Parts: sequence; structure tokens; C-alpha cells
Amino acid sequence: MPLRQRDAVLTLLDTLSERYLQGKARSLKLAVITLLARGHLLLEDIPGLGKTTLALALARSLGLSFGRVQCTSDLLPSDITGLSIFDREKGEFRFVPGPIFNNILLVDEINRATPRTQSALLEAMEEKRVTVEGTTYPLPEPFLVIATQNPVEQVGTFPLPESQLDRFMVSTGIGYPPAEVEQAIIRGGSIRDDILAIKPQLTVAALAEAQQSVLNDIYLGDKVVGYIHALMEASRVHPMVLSGISTRGGITLAEAAKAHAYLDNRDHVIPEDLQAVAVATGAHRLVLRPEHEGVAKKGVLTSLLDALPVPQV
Repeated sequence: MPLRQRDAVLTLLDTLSERYLQGKARSLKLAVITLLARGHLLLEDIPGLGKTTLALALARSLGLSFGRVQCTSDLLPSDITGLSIFDREKGEFRFVPGPIFNNILLVDEINRATPRTQSALLEAMEEKRVTVEGTTYPLPEPFLVIATQNPVEQVGTFPLPESQLDRFMVSTGIGYPPAEVEQAIIRGGSIRDDILAIKPQLTVAALAEAQQSVLNDIYLGDKVVGYIHALMEASRVHPMVLSGISTRGGITLAEAAKAHAYLDNRDHVIPEDLQAVAVATGAHRLVLRPEHEGVAKKGVLTSLLDALPVPQV
């Protein structure tokens, strides 16, 4: 395992959480886990809690390109993916890439976009490429979408269908910071200029090596695989659940657990790794029965975890 890259990632985490993202350590760690495991992140919370700051700080500290899309009801798929325009001087059409052609793309208030636009974005996330007018363009590597979603109670939202929610590896909130931290933030004012001045702490090549290490060098034993599968089966037979964690969801649980083990300085996954990421990785995949709509999915998954016997590894 390349220790140098892992140590650099851990240093990056510590620096961002202590200097720029105080009170957001958990959300930041989940974002890094998602990036290491080559997934995408959905932040479900009210505006004004630092979601943009988190995405921008992560991009700057990694030296990655950053793009942002502000979703509205009239946003078109081409506003995200790009489009071909006619170049009069050359007498031919020229493709103008959209903001999705960045390493980290912040999609703000994704559930304010229409289902058609949501589908175009999520298809690109799944395929890691964009097809415009019959021509396919690969997306950059690494590629991470950080989407934010307003509470469904707010006006003008189009909730993401379960099949599209499944495209996100992790779904979490940021929450309010502790009182003393929030007071310090108020006292200090905006730190956007400080974020823009962050110097890269990890090269793109080093990040790619870290991602490869998570994929190939972290051992996932049979007992932990059985533990993941037991959680999947328990979610499928729970009386409140109409549809539990799918096979793809199980793969995602395993990938996130491996990334957590990597950050915890281990070359193998233990049950505690799954426990640390299971709710953020699995709860949004549950489809509750109509009579139980409104029940917190995170609470349902937590109860399943509490009831499962933990294997001895």
C-alpha cells in the first residue's frame, strides 16, 4: 500500500477540517471516502450551511478543476453537458463543453431541476461520458459530483426518484456546527477568499494511486462480505420496507467500507468500517411502504445494524 499517498490524504483531511471546515469533519471525511471509492455525493440539507465551501475547498486542496451548476426549473440538459454551435469562420459545428467537464462538479439544488435534466446529469454520472448529437465525449478523471438537495417540503422541488438516488454512493447532511464554532464563523465572516487561496496538497497522480489502492490493496474478507449481505437481506424483509438494498447497493457498501479502512490505516476491512459508512451509504436506497412514508430511513437502517450479529474478524 502506498503509505505516502495515504498520509497525504490524511494530512489534507486534518488541514481542511481544522482551518477551513470547522464543525464539518464528518461530512468532509464522507466526501473524501466517496472520492476515493469513485462515487458521487448527495448533500441533503438547508441552504447556508457550507456545502459550496466544502466542495470548493476539496477541489482547491487537490488541485482539481471545479464547476458549478445552479439548478432551476428551466435548466436544460445542454446547460450541463454542453452543446454544438456553428463556427462561421471554419464553416463547421464546434462542441462547447458544459460545466460537467470538470473534476469536481457542484450541482446546487438538484431537485429544483426537472426530471429530464436530472436524468441527463445522472446518466453522465453513471457512464462517465456524455453523448451530444451522436458524438461521445469522456469525462475527466477523477470525476466527482457533489449534489445538494433541498428538503422536499420547500416549494418548487422535483424529488429524485429512487433509481436516481441509487446513483449516489453517499447521502448525508452537514448540519449546524457546534455553538462555539458557529460563533467563531460569524465573528470571522466569509472565508471564500481563504478557500480560493488554498494550495494543492495532493497531485492528481497521487490521488489516482490512492483510488487504485482502495480498489486493489484493501482486503475484503468473506466474513465481512457475509455481514454486508446479511444487512442487505435484512433490509429486504423489514416490514416497513418495500424495496431494500440492491446488489449494486451492496457493492457500493463494500467500496465505501474499503475507503474507510484505507483512511483508518488498515489494509483490510473490519465490521466497524461497514458500521461507519452503512447509514450514509445505504439508507437513501431504501424504499418505504406508502403507509410508512415520513419515517426516517436512517433510523430504519440503524435499527437493522443494531440487530445484526457482528462477525469476529
